[in-house]
Order: sequence, then structure tokens, then C-alpha cells
Amino acid sequence: MQTIVIGHKNPDMDSICSAVAYAHLKRVTGTPNVIAARAGNTNERIDFVLHKFGVEPPVFISDLSDRVSDVMERDVICVQADSTAYDAIHLLEKRRLRGLPVVDGARRFLGLLSAFKISHHLFPPREEADAARLITAPLSSIVATFGGKVLIGELPNETAEYLLMIGAMSADTFAERLRQQRPERLVLFVGDRDDIQMLAIAANVRAIVVTGDLPVAAAVEEAARAGGVTIVRSPHDTAISVDLARGAVQVGRMLEPEHLTFTPDTLLEHVREKAAHSAAFVFPIVDETGVLVGILAKSNLLKKAERRLILVDHNELSQAVKGADKVRIVEILDHHRIGGFATDSPILFWNNPVGSTSTIVALCYQQAGVPVPRAMAGLLMAGLLSDTLNLNSPTATPADRLVLEQLAQVAGVDPAEFAEEIFSVGSPLLTLTPEQVITADCKEYEEDGIRFTVSQIEELSFSHFAEKQEALLAALEQHGRRARLYFAALLVTDINTQTSLLLCCGAPEFLYRIDFPARGPHMWELAGVVSRKKQLLPYLLQCLAGSKS
Repeated sequence: MQTIVIGHKNPDMDSICSAVAYAHLKRVTGTPNVIAARAGNTNERIDFVLHKFGVEPPVFISDLSDRVSDVMERDVICVQADSTAYDAIHLLEKRRLRGLPVVDGARRFLGLLSAFKISHHLFPPREEADAARLITAPLSSIVATFGGKVLIGELPNETAEYLLMIGAMSADTFAERLRQQRPERLVLFVGDRDDIQMLAIAANVRAIVVTGDLPVAAAVEEAARAGGVTIVRSPHDTAISVDLARGAVQVGRMLEPEHLTFTPDTLLEHVREKAAHSAAFVFPIVDETGVLVGILAKSNLLKKAERRLILVDHNELSQAVKGADKVRIVEILDHHRIGGFATDSPILFWNNPVGSTSTIVALCYQQAGVPVPRAMAGLLMAGLLSDTLNLNSPTATPADRLVLEQLAQVAGVDPAEFAEEIFSVGSPLLTLTPEQVITADCKEYEEDGIRFTVSQIEELSFSHFAEKQEALLAALEQHGRRARLYFAALLVTDINTQTSLLLCCGAPEFLYRIDFPARGPHMWELAGVVSRKKQLLPYLLQCLAGSKS
């Protein structure tokens, strides 16, 4: 079972760093198969911190809904296109299968081979019986099916079309029928009938199969050697030898004309819909290059992915990765308000009013008695410094200060210098498009059925804000309309002056309630407001309540 530690959509530094560090703690304390994940893109500041401490970014997961890769069979039994029907049908019988995927030498999927197709070849309708004598295969494969032994000549491995013929008639009749065929493609099955054998050699047939393990006359051998005709001895009688020889046809010529394939990333919901209207017995799973990587039987569609979820830095499903409501959530570590949330069974839920989730994760290391590795200490420092604006946010607590001191000793990094490094990297106003600024750290909330979002970015100053103001407002308004929100807000915070500018678009009756000093259309100055969680959100909820009264 896989356990995924993941933060909220549009992750910030704290969300990414706490997920990575907590996943590491879970692994070293005995939880198997734990991965850190992210529900959105990183940014330049996050990338800087990950690179500084040599840590790979968490795995990107945009949707936790069950996918084909979660339930498919990875150990696939298949055959190559040049395999014989004889080998394929025995494999079907041995493994109790209804069909087999057929691949080329590079394991690229070519089609499905069904037991029906093989049966149709071995037992064709009467009107198609003549065609059943035509076998396209190497002569060596034909002889191998009945366990023949070469007496004269060689068996080529090149694929060619051969006509199987039985010499069970008078010499005159045989001679007449022989003249109606192309001798170079004939494979004659005959018992110890020297006259038939000599006529075939004289006509220069491709090969003679002497059945019943019967002896071959010396004169026949000499004539075959002189005429370049291959002679093979079969241990079986003529009827059995021919039946087995017909199994030499290559399965690449017997594929089902239509088939459904899926990729490992295909949603199971989509597959179930398609499979319900398909008569196929299995569905091949191929990667982007067409290579067969798995197989999906209809019985597999009844399975559910064996996954568990640990949420960090959020506890509201509106902020969680898509599909989180379909996965069992076993733990939550958060420092925000508790939203509407219910679980089927008790879980570990640590909601601590500290400045960052990274602080909570550091405390988890202490509780577990596990030393924090230097790289994890560096990440937790970054998450703590970023979320508390270097401890200047009103959300910062004495616990944050103590944890920061302890992490700094382990990481060997000065907190003040590190904070300056972080906030000097990648100004969002300069490195992101207006649309990306809105979504980079955007959280969605729902209050009494009303949905709204609050985004936030931190800058070292407002020097670049004026040139971006109109584009930001346009992007914010479009974001609100597209998501059908009651309002959409963006908080631009100057971490040096501890002042923010609030941009907000939405219902006029809501905007009317905002009573901070206006600095332009849909824009207000919020002196001393730097925390979305502790300062802005409670204020917006108060305005929301007033607009509904």
C-alpha cells in the first residue's frame, strides 16, 4: 500500500517542505512505501531551497482518482508476432487464458490473439477449407511443430508461403495434381511410397515429409540430394503430421481486427464506461511509445487502488488535490482553521496554531525521537521562515522561534541570512504572468455554500506593483468569473514594511463592506496585515457575513 504525503493545491514553500520532511519521517519510523507529492507547480523560491539542500521536488499528482496503473496486471504473458499458433495455443491452455497480446521484438503492442482466431484457423468453415492448407511460416517452424528430423538438405528460417499436400493417391493422379501447383512452394506429406516421392523430386518440390518414421530408400535420398530437395522424417503418421504442421502459422497473421488499448494514466472511470460496451476479454495497456506495459481484465475493474493519504498544510477538501475525497485520509497536519471535514474512522489530526506546518513536522521528529537530517532541517527552516515572514507575521509563536533555533543549528544556516536569500529570489510580480500570480498560492474556501478564493504573494517592495496593477485586476476578475466565485482576492505583501495591498473582485454588496483605505478601483491598503490566515481571512469572513445580512 502506498502512502502519499501532499499539501494543498497551488502549493507554497511550507506545503512543499513539510510534505517532503514528513514523508521522510514516516519512512524512517517504519511506514513502507511513503512518497511526498505536490498538487501544483513549484516556483523559483521553492526550487532554490530544494537545490540548496540537494532534495528532489516531490512527485507531481494532479488527480488521485483511480487510474489503470493502480489495478492493471504488470506481469504480462504475451507472444511475439512470429510465434507459431502451435506454441500460442499450448500457452493459452497451460495458463488458462482466453487470449494473448502479440508484440514485436521491441515489445510494442501489435494486437490481440484470441482462442477463437486460432480455432477458426485450425477448424475453418467448409467453404474456406482449401485455404487452410496454405501456411505462411519458415520451413524450420513447420518441421519443428511435428518434431521432424532432416535427412537431406536444409531448413531455411525465412518466412514464406507453403502449400501442404498429401500424397495419398495413385502416381498418375498425383502427377496430374502436381502439374496444377507451383512445386517450389509444396511441402509433401507421404508414407513409404517411393513412386510418389520420386515424382515429387522430379518436379523439384520444396520439401518431402516421410511420415510414420518410415525408412527412405537410398535411391530416393540420392535423387533428392542431386535435385536439391529437402527430405524430413516425421515420427507421426500423415494425419497427425499435417495437423501439427498447420500449427506453424505465425500468430501475427491471426490478430483480432479491433481492440481497445489504454495508457497507465487513463482514469478507471473512463475505462469502465468503455469496457461496458466492449466484448473484449482483456485490454492491453501501452505507454506513449506503444510498448506493452500491462494488461487489464474486466475483473480488474472491480479493484480499488491501495492508497492512503496524509494531508499537510490544509484540512479542507476544497483545497486538496482532485480525487482526495475518494482516497482514505489517515493523517492531517495543519495550522489553519478547521473546515468542514468528516472521516469514516478516527485519524491522527494535529491542528496546532503555530506559524507553519513545518514547525509541526519538526515537533513530530522530536516526539518520535528521530534526529532531523541536515537537508530536512533546511527545508523545514525554509517553510517556517516563508510562512511567518521571518517570524514577523502575527502568526509566529514562541514555539516557532524555538524550533527555528534548533533547526538552524542542525542545518548550519543563519536564519536571517537564509530568509533574505529566500525572499530575494524570484519576485512573483516579475517572474510570473498575472494569471500565474493569482493561482501561484491560491486557496479556495466555502462558507455557508458561498465559494471564494484568497491568493497571496510576498515581495521585498511594491516597486514593481504599479506597472502590473491593471493586468492583475483583469486576471483576478477573469479568475472569479471562470470559477463562478462570490469574490476573488489577492493579497500582495511587502515583507519589509509589513504592509499589504488587497485586490478584490466580486459581488458589489461584498466589496462595499471592505473599509480599509482605498488606493484605487478594487484595491485597498492594509497596513500591518501580512497574514492571510490570521488577519485577512477572519476579516473577509466578517465582511461576508455583513453582506448577507
